[in-house]
Amino acid sequence: MRAVGFNQNQPITSETALLDIDLPMPEATGRDLLVEIRAVSVNPVDTKTRKNAVIEPGQYKVLGYDAAGVVKAVGPGVKMFQPGDEVYYAGAINRQGTNSEFHLVDERIVGAKPKTLSFEEAAALPLTAITAYEALFHRMKVQDKVPGAWNAVLLIGGAGGVGSIAIQLLRELSDVTVIATASRPETQNWVRELGAHHVIDHSKPLAPQIADMAIGQPGFVFSITQTDQHLPDVLELIAPQGRFSLIDDSSEAIDLRPFKRKCLSVHWEMMFARPVFQTADMIEQHKLLTHVSELVDAGKIRTTLSDVLGPINAKNLQKAHALIESGTTRGKLVLSGF
Repeated sequence: MRAVGFNQNQPITSETALLDIDLPMPEATGRDLLVEIRAVSVNPVDTKTRKNAVIEPGQYKVLGYDAAGVVKAVGPGVKMFQPGDEVYYAGAINRQGTNSEFHLVDERIVGAKPKTLSFEEAAALPLTAITAYEALFHRMKVQDKVPGAWNAVLLIGGAGGVGSIAIQLLRELSDVTVIATASRPETQNWVRELGAHHVIDHSKPLAPQIADMAIGQPGFVFSITQTDQHLPDVLELIAPQGRFSLIDDSSEAIDLRPFKRKCLSVHWEMMFARPVFQTADMIEQHKLLTHVSELVDAGKIRTTLSDVLGPINAKNLQKAHALIESGTTRGKLVLSGF
C-alpha cells in the first residue's frame, strides 16, 4: 500500500524530509479496525514527531494523527463497527500513522463520521476536538464554576485548530464567557465568527487587556501555544483557585511554584495518554467523538477546515508541515486521497 514516511530526522526544507514509500497491507486483529483512509489533516504533533522520533535502522515512521475513512475489515474483538462504516479519529502516537492508504486503529478511540460532512471536513476535527473536549470538560471541568471568579475561559491561541473547536464547544456545552486571543485582523475575525465573546491580542501583554475589561479575573485559562511566553501574565490575570490547562511543550522547564500563591490547579492535557496507556476509560474518546458528530449533524458546531492542499503525498505533506511550523495557520490543513 502507498504511504508517506521518513527514516531520518531532517528539517522540512530537506527534499528527503518525507518520502513516498510502499508498505505491506496491515491486518486487523483484536479490537482494531482496518480503515481505508480518505482524508487526513496535519497537526503540530506531526512536525514535532518528524523532528524527534527514534527510528530503527531500515524502518520508516509514518506520521498522521487525524483521519476520516471507511472501515474495510475488523478484528475479532470489535463490537461497535463493521465494514462499510464511515469513521473519523485521531489514532495513537505509539503506532504507525494515518498517512497511508490503510490504517489500523483501536475502535475505542474511533467515532462515526458526521453524516453532514465530507471526509475532508471530518478529518479536520478529531485530534483538536479530543484535545479541547478533554482539556475543558474532563480536566479543568469548566462546568464547575470557580467560587468568586469571573465565569470565563481565556483561550491563548484561539485561531488555531484546537482553539477553533474549543470556542465552539464552550459556546454550545457551557455558559462560560469565551475570551480568545488572536493577533491579526483575519484571525481575530475568524474567532469572532466561531463565537468568541471577546478577542484580545496575544502579541501584547494579556493581563492589562483583561484588567481593562473591568469584569473580574477569569476562573479558567486554556493555553494552547507559547505558554512559556505568557505564563507571567496568566499568573497575574487568573482568579484565585482558578484552573489552568496547557497542551504545548515549552522550550524551558515550567516552574510551578508560583501557582501555589493562588492555589491554582494545573492540567497538562495529552490526548494520546488514553490510547497509549490503554486506560480503563479509553472509550471516553469514542464517546466524545460521537458527541461531536451529533453536534455537527445538528448544525451546532462546524468543521474547522481551512484548506485542502491536494492528495496525500510527500510533496503536499512537506508543504503542510512548513505551514504548521510557520505558526501562522488558521483552522486545519487537510489532504485528500491518494
